[in-house]
Amino acid sequence: MPSERGPSNPIVRRHFEFQETAVTILAEERYIPLAERTILLAREEIERFIIFDPLFKDTLEPYSEPADAPAIIKRMCAAARAASVGPMAAVAGAISETAVQAMVEEGARHAVVDNGGDIALFLSEPIDVGIYTLNPRFAGLGFRVDRLNQLFGICTSSGVIGPSLSFGKAEAAVVIAKNVALADACATLLGNMSTSDDDQVLQEGLDAVVSVEGVDGAMVIIGEKLAMKGAVPRLVKVNVPWQSISKREYG
Repeated sequence: MPSERGPSNPIVRRHFEFQETAVTILAEERYIPLAERTILLAREEIERFIIFDPLFKDTLEPYSEPADAPAIIKRMCAAARAASVGPMAAVAGAISETAVQAMVEEGARHAVVDNGGDIALFLSEPIDVGIYTLNPRFAGLGFRVDRLNQLFGICTSSGVIGPSLSFGKAEAAVVIAKNVALADACATLLGNMSTSDDDQVLQEGLDAVVSVEGVDGAMVIIGEKLAMKGAVPRLVKVNVPWQSISKREYG
């Protein structure tokens, strides 16, 4: 949930929905249509591949894609193998990443795509990213993100909020990585491993995720506890309005 804090350029916020996809895009106005088109094209490629092999959508295990699979399918499958989860665990992050990459290639210097809590970012100035939980103890908690001029991801899984499949009980299992699809897949792994607020359970989940090559850091909120490991952005109090949360608003 990125806040309005951002660069001096005219950055706009646009909500975009298509079927199950509900995203928030932050960028200069001229790049918004490109992001929307890229998201639709990415969805088309994934949907066509699912028709080719429905197992790709249904499996909860890593999937071996054919050599001629589209690039986004290969990215999802590689992330899933690294995290030992199914490839659809990386779908939102992969789509966000593809859209931000397209904007950057066209010249955008500040672009963010939040796909239901799986966020791809390329920043020219720091922004605040809110962490959504139901526990009032953590209300208004967020990250001050100052990682500039590089594409990376902050992705979140939850066992109690939203429609994502999770076998754990975390309100928020957050992973940061340069590879956004990997961050998404590893957020699913962390969420699955967060089955209780026992300290050992939390430590084992964080250790497993941060040990995945390419993961920078991770954080989990469950019950009254917050635990983190690795390179995690500084925690701050943020003011992210409810309407800024990327969720379905239509239909």
